[in-house]
Amino acid sequence: MTHKQLIKVGIVDDQQLLRAGFKMVIDSQPDLTVVVEAGDGVQALNLLKNEDVDVVLMDIRMPEIDGLTATAQLTEHWATTRPHNPPRIVILTTFDLDEYALEAIRAGASGFLLKDAPPEEMLNAIRTVHSGDAVIAPSTTRRLLGRLITPLPAEQDAPTPHATALASLTEREMDVLLLIAKGMSNTEIAQELFVAEATVKTHVGRILHKLGARDRVQIVVTAYENGLVRPGE
Repeated sequence: MTHKQLIKVGIVDDQQLLRAGFKMVIDSQPDLTVVVEAGDGVQALNLLKNEDVDVVLMDIRMPEIDGLTATAQLTEHWATTRPHNPPRIVILTTFDLDEYALEAIRAGASGFLLKDAPPEEMLNAIRTVHSGDAVIAPSTTRRLLGRLITPLPAEQDAPTPHATALASLTEREMDVLLLIAKGMSNTEIAQELFVAEATVKTHVGRILHKLGARDRVQIVVTAYENGLVRPGE
């Protein structure tokens, strides 16, 4: 009999009650288990560098080392030690900490999760990130990025991040990129473009490769940074 592999989760937050609540919800699921908890960035680094973990829920504001610094250091560490299957980091945030959340995405996190999100949304986020899709609450991602990234003026001549890589995308790959940036899933993109979902997955893979992006969230950031998507769209 084959047993389904458990998704191993780490929780990093300085609020013990919140950690306990998250752990209770996660451990209630047959396919999820909490394997490590940390109350600050220092403890997180010490534990997670040596722990076999798949997904980490990371708070931003913590004593000693904050979540932004911890995310960057862990991402760099895993790039060397686990280059083919690095753990995914999901940022725990509230709207008043948006600017830190975006920096964490740039540092290597795979998405956002609001601290007051329903339990079902948290569980779905963990499973989605673990699957490699990294589309976490697209509407939340759009709102956060829309508030944080100022569209580039049309007359701006300075090169933008990934501008050369973007120029290498085919017309259809650019279509897919724009729909990803608007928060659409592969299924929704397939319906929008009247193609098979497998075809969309192929395009997404090529876009990730050409941009050197870790996941779909970084595709969204690239689209905003290059003015391809405007806040409020």
